[in-house]
Amino acid sequence: MGAGDADGSRLLTTDQVAPLLAAAVRHAGGTLVSWSLDHVDANPNRSTTATYGAVVDWPAGRRKELLGVSARAHGRSRNDVRAEIFADGDREAVVWLYPNDPDLPGLARAARPASMAELLSPVVGFRLRPDQVKLRMIGYRPRRRAVLRATVLPDPGQGVRRTVFYVKVLRETHFAAVRQRHEVLRSAGVPAPRIAVATRDCLLVLDELPGRPLSRAIFDPVPPCTAEQLIWVLDSMPRQVVSLHRRPPWSDAVRHYTTVVSQAMPALEPRLNWLCHEIEHGLAPIPPGNEATHGDFHEGQVHVANGRVCGLLDVDTVGPGNRADDLACLIAHLSTVQRMNAQQAARVRHLLATWVPVFDHRVNPIELRLRAAAVIISLATGPYRSQERNWQAETMGIVAAAEALVAQVI
Repeated sequence: MGAGDADGSRLLTTDQVAPLLAAAVRHAGGTLVSWSLDHVDANPNRSTTATYGAVVDWPAGRRKELLGVSARAHGRSRNDVRAEIFADGDREAVVWLYPNDPDLPGLARAARPASMAELLSPVVGFRLRPDQVKLRMIGYRPRRRAVLRATVLPDPGQGVRRTVFYVKVLRETHFAAVRQRHEVLRSAGVPAPRIAVATRDCLLVLDELPGRPLSRAIFDPVPPCTAEQLIWVLDSMPRQVVSLHRRPPWSDAVRHYTTVVSQAMPALEPRLNWLCHEIEHGLAPIPPGNEATHGDFHEGQVHVANGRVCGLLDVDTVGPGNRADDLACLIAHLSTVQRMNAQQAARVRHLLATWVPVFDHRVNPIELRLRAAAVIISLATGPYRSQERNWQAETMGIVAAAEALVAQVI
């Protein structure tokens, strides 16, 4: 890790990492056969975390593994000692083997059918065997969070139906606050998931919501819900939410995300800097809001049934803010859906054309577009972070969507 690579970004995204991975696997008792970069979280000038799909020969045989590595510019974090630390001169890299993520203490339990069968047995009311619990990873942000789908498959003689739970794996510093948000919303009648189990190692096991995700329903030939219903579910959050910790809106971090995307694609830096200036200048006079907001409201967080909203997911970020933040987040996500066919794209465009005018009557239209553009810039980090095959082209398309929104209001 040379002097020009303080945050480890070059080390962790090039072949320079190969000796580190080989040494970490050898230290664990195996031999690295092959590897490929799977996921990158970049925090320029501060830290980089990456995961790698690997093939490893162990004494018991060959197996596919997921390796995680973190490098920091300013020394270890508190939880780095939970992983293996490898020195390279005066620099260190932290390496772990999934699911032993140093910041997610419950992941090792959540990722194993035997331990989840033990945890879920009291919930379903009968003793589960490990083969009756099928686990599927829904999302994993290394050292941040993970969500797994746990499907319980009862024996025919048990007389109960197949049951689905979602297991949210959280950092210790976030667990209590996220649990509180679920409880506050549920007690007020907001259709957030019920907590089935909360554990000391920071797992929230949630009931499956009814209906279908809006992220699938947006492609239906009939509208999945109305704009008014989307606003209603947000406005139904209790005033108690305003007293919770304030999460800064996405637009507050637009300069950070501009730097992240520019580092991955330097050719976009002039366009991103222009967008950043216009967004910051346009939003500067607007004070922080004091409405109850979701904080990360998009089509993946909403469930619908029979043309109505019936569920609200991922309430981790609920707190005070501006309603425009939530509506802008939804617009941003719908404006950047990837890999649609022509029919799907037409349906999403129709929804945007139908919903945005309604949102314009609820919030300031200029603010709405500038905030949506800021969210889009944050989303532009996604293709590179997830190492999509065509991440450069996808990133350029996402940035163009932000430019189109800003062009409407300047």
